[in-house]
Parts: sequence; C-alpha cells; structure tokens
Amino acid sequence: MIREYVYRGFERFWHWTQAGLILFLGVTGFEIHGSIRFFGYEQAVRYHSIAALSFLTLIVFAIFWHFTTGEWRQYIPTWTNLRAQVEYYLLGIFHNAPHPTKKTVLSKLNPLQKLVYAGLKALIIPVMVVTGLLYMFYRYPQRNEVLSLNIGSLEVIAVLHTIGAFLLLSFLAAHLYLITTGRTPSSNLKAMITGYEEIPQDHEVAAAAHIASEPVPSK
Repeated sequence: MIREYVYRGFERFWHWTQAGLILFLGVTGFEIHGSIRFFGYEQAVRYHSIAALSFLTLIVFAIFWHFTTGEWRQYIPTWTNLRAQVEYYLLGIFHNAPHPTKKTVLSKLNPLQKLVYAGLKALIIPVMVVTGLLYMFYRYPQRNEVLSLNIGSLEVIAVLHTIGAFLLLSFLAAHLYLITTGRTPSSNLKAMITGYEEIPQDHEVAAAAHIASEPVPSK
C-alpha cells in the first residue's frame, strides 16, 4: 500500500458543500410539502430558495473545475468489470473477496460508481435544476412570468422535482453505506477529509522502485 494524494482541495470542498446543500434542500423541501415541520412554511421556502441558488453557484464552479482539470473523464461510463463490481457488492464483499478494481489517482471510481455518477450528473441533477428553476420563476406570484412556455399547471413539474429529490436521497443513503466498504470502515471518510488515501501499489512499479533502491555493487 502507498499513500497517495487522491482528492484535491476544491474536490473535497465541493463534495462536502454539495452534500450539506442537498441535505438542507431535502429538509426544507419536505417541509414545504408539509411532510415535516421544522422552520415554518415561509422560512422553509426562503431557506430553500437561498440553498437552491447556492447549489447552482456551486454547480457552475464544479463544472468549470472539472473541465479545466480534466477530471470530467473520471465519470465516463465503462462496461469493463461492471458485472464483477456488482457481484462484489452483492456477494463478494460479505465473504472478504478481493476488490475487482484498483483505485488510482487517474481512476478514482469503479465501473459501477462511474455509471451511477454519470446518471446523477447527466440526468438527476439537471432535472432537479430545471424543475426547480421553473418552480421558482415560472408564473411566480406577480412577477417573473414565463408565459411563452404555456404550462397549464406546475403539478407535473412538482412531481418530477419530488421524484428527483427521492432519487437524490436514495443515492445519498447508498453513498453513506458504501463509505464503510473501503479498506477499513473509516478509510474512505478520512480520505475525503484529508485528501490522502492508501491504495495498492502496482507490482511492476514497486519492483522497479525496489531495484532502483538497491546499491550498485562495487567493481
């Protein structure tokens, strides 16, 4: 095992800020729906709008960071070892089987994670953003009318937004469980706090490093 700097500073900031905003949006959103009572309806609407705009701002910075650093390539789905990864999570992990894929700085996500994150970033979050903006600005009371859309009711938008919210919370619950499936139950969590993670060293690289470190015999 070698200790590598896997998660950069902005990546960790973006990860934790996004998680906090999604949780806060969930709490205030469900209060707006009347499912829970915490802040009060008017305050929940106000806080939800502020958190939504903060989330949009974070998304803009995250998109810029991903494309300028090339990190967007981490999320390109692949079918290689996908079945093995699913079988590992369903069965192998409970029998102490070896992990079917190796994490590296250039490949931080396994095939199943790539597929899930791609769906999250390309489908669920865009749906939440679009429906949320329509909810906030389409025929908003006495201002910001977008009459050209000619949507008769916000009911469909509200349903899509709520479905997206449940999908986000389902992802979050699965994510919290998968955090504990690292080398130790807390290793993944520590890595996302410090940025450093212990990952398996490539045998060929290790052998080359060992040979290079050997003293040259004197003639």
